[in-house]
Amino acid sequence: MYLGALELDILLGDVHSLKGKRSLIRPVLAELRRLGVSASETGDQDLHRRAKLGVAVAAPDLAHVRDILDTCERLAAGRPELELLSTRRRVFGPED
Repeated sequence: MYLGALELDILLGDVHSLKGKRSLIRPVLAELRRLGVSASETGDQDLHRRAKLGVAVAAPDLAHVRDILDTCERLAAGRPELELLSTRRRVFGPED
């Protein structure tokens, strides 16, 4: 079994409140979860224009983990209201 973790550092567009931030982040998290991953806001909760999202997935093979994490990254990068600043990826396998 392989485990994959992805951290997405996001800059939000024209947002002036935490309520506005929530209205942009919630649909992204819902869409990520439809891919069969665990996803949540993991950092920068007190900043209204920044967000860190964490994604985790478990799969039987490494290729599947990489495919899912790639899909999650593309999904976030393809949202016009978000600017993906950076990503950080970790994969754990049976040898770890």
